[in-house]
Amino acid sequence: MGWFKKMMGLEAETHDVVAITEANFRKEVLESSVPVLVDAWSQGCGPCKLLEPVVMQLSRDYRGRIKVAEFDVATAPKIAAQLRVSGTPTVVYFHKGREVERVVGYRAGHYHRELIDKELLPAAPQPG
Repeated sequence: MGWFKKMMGLEAETHDVVAITEANFRKEVLESSVPVLVDAWSQGCGPCKLLEPVVMQLSRDYRGRIKVAEFDVATAPKIAAQLRVSGTPTVVYFHKGREVERVVGYRAGHYHRELIDKELLPAAPQPG
C-alpha cells in the first residue's frame, strides 16, 4: 500500500524544521553556519496556519542551503521578546547571527522565495 500512497501524494513529505527553545536558540540561530528562517507563530492564529505549509515547503526546497526554525511565542516568551515579535506570524531571516529581514503577517511562498533568493542566499557563501 505504500507505493499507492506515494503515487497519490498521500504520504507525508519529510522536512527539516528545527524547534527553537531558549536552550538552543543561540546555537541553532545566532551561531548557524547557514542562513536561518525563524517562524514565530501562535495557537489559534489563522494566518499562522496558512503559513505553516509554506514554511514546510521552503524547508524542503532549500534543504542544505538555509535552516528553517520555528517557535510558539506562548511557550518561548523570552525569545519572542528578544526578537521583538509583536504579532504572529512573524518570519525573521538571519545571516551570521544578524537579522537580515523581517516579515510580519502572512505572505505567500513566492514572496519568501524571492526574499531568500535575492537577499538571503546571495549574502551566504555557496557550497562548491
